[in-house]
Order: sequence, then C-alpha cells, then structure tokens
Amino acid sequence: MNVRRRLIPAALASALGLGALTACSSDSAASGNTDKFDVVASFYPMAFLAERIGGDHANVTSLTEPGQEPHDLEISTKQRAQLEEADAALYLKGLQPAVDEAVGQTGIKTKIDAATLTHLEDHGTGGHTHEGEEGHAEEEGHAEEEEHGRDPHVWLDPVKYAEIAQGVGKAFEKADPDHAADYKKNTAALVEKLNGLNGDFENGLKNTKTKVFFTNHAAFGYLAERYGLTQEAISGIEPDSEPSGARVRELQQEAKADGVTTVFYETLVSDKTAKTLARDANLKTDVLDPLEGITDKSRGDDYFQVMEANLKALQAALGAK
Repeated sequence: MNVRRRLIPAALASALGLGALTACSSDSAASGNTDKFDVVASFYPMAFLAERIGGDHANVTSLTEPGQEPHDLEISTKQRAQLEEADAALYLKGLQPAVDEAVGQTGIKTKIDAATLTHLEDHGTGGHTHEGEEGHAEEEGHAEEEEHGRDPHVWLDPVKYAEIAQGVGKAFEKADPDHAADYKKNTAALVEKLNGLNGDFENGLKNTKTKVFFTNHAAFGYLAERYGLTQEAISGIEPDSEPSGARVRELQQEAKADGVTTVFYETLVSDKTAKTLARDANLKTDVLDPLEGITDKSRGDDYFQVMEANLKALQAALGAK
C-alpha cells in the first residue's frame, strides 16, 4: 500500500477521537481480556458505533490510529494478538484489505462486517450512481470483481449509518446477552440522533443555487445520492489516485457550466491537487471531511460535530437559500 498519505505518524497519537471516544483505546494492552465486552474496531466510524452502542459495558480499541489514513493500514503481529483476544471485531469489508485478511484468519467468535448491514453501491468518480448487484449480505464468496467496485463510504450517509448501527446493536445483544437491554437502548438513542442529522441535511440542502460539488476523492457518493447532489471527484475512490489531464480539463469546464464555487479537500490527505485545480479554475477551497479519522485538524470532536461542519461547508459552497 502507498504510505505517502500518512501525514501524522502513528506514534504521535494516543487515543482515538481526541477525547470523543472516552473508553476507546489504541493501546493493545487494553484491547482484550478485560472484564468488559472487548471490541476491536477497524477505524474511526466503526469505533464510534461500538463506543456509542457499547457504552459502559464495552472496551473499544481501534486498529487505525488517529491521523493515519485508514486505506494504508497494515496489521502488526501485536494487532493480530489484539484480535485474537477480543470478544468481537467490527470492520467494514472492502475498505482495508489488511483488516479483512486479519479478521478472516482469527478465531474470534463475533465478526461484524458493517458492509453486510446495508447495501453497498458502485459509485464512479462522478455523481452518477450505478447500482451494484444486490446479493444477500450474509452470503459468502462474492466474486472479486463485484467486491472491488463497491463504494465503502457508507457512514457519510446518516440513513445507511443508522442501518449499520442497528445491525451492530443486534450483534452486541447476541454476543453479550447480559447487557442486551442497554445495547438496545443505546442503539435506539444513536439511531434517533442519526435520523435528526438526516433531517438537518435534508432541510439544509433542499434549496441551493447549484447541486454540483467537487471533491479531492470520491468519498461522498452516498451523501450526494441521499440529498440530490452531484459529486465530481478529482480522483477516484482511492485518495491517492492521480487524475488525468483530461479529467482536470473536464472539471474546469464543468465548474463554469454548473456554477461550482469550491473545490473540497480533506484532512488526512494532501490538498495539493485540489488547490491546483482551484487556482487554475479560479475557485475557492474548503474542507469536506470524509470522517475516516478524528485529529486536531478536524472541525469537531466526534462524528456528529464533523458532519454538522460538513453540512455548513456544503451550504456555503452550493449557495443554500
């Protein structure tokens, strides 16, 4: 995997979420064999769900350090031991191949693949969505080419994230029945808050001057589809893929045609390409956070705060009325 996108060394990070996930630890010594329900999560959006749903009963550990681009993650021997000691693993198949492999090789009893808890779609670099083949989430043996094309960034759609939360809650109830009532209660509270966030986006983006926005990479396909927007990405699903000259020229022309004002970049990858396009096309730049991790550069301390900041950035860029 390409490691050039790691902007903050993992050694500098000590806790996922910078206080947002109070019980979530990145210390492998705290990952298993505790008197709580020990959950190893693959990266921030999964850890956030586990923390909110698990509450006081869960000890949540993230495999991805804050500031580390999750696509780059390689699993260490120490982290494999974390997985073996845990009561449950929560991950999103297709986003981090190293995690997929490690979880598949462990004997951990409860393996929760968030990709099976909602429907993943195939989003190209543009805003037009092509439906992937349905397939039942619980079925094994998806063809490799089907897996490859599906967009994993489902947490940026509050409705799909709520679907995943409900599935995680049920998995926690089954794996730790002694605390099932609390998991059910915590899940309901989280889903209610996600429904409220969905309402904020629906109302906030209902009337805008333009429906087109430019991003550094194609992380916002689900969000765009949910709220009737068109995402045009400089590069593809992978943050470090380089755009062609033809793609850059195409975006420059589209900016004029569709009244695009802003090129969005993100906190965990280089903003160089976005700023170059913005300068050449006489556009502004701003942050639209794909929420793959929380750092001191994030516009908020947790998922909800950063999503609200994303909404404000979109409203400004799209000319919300």
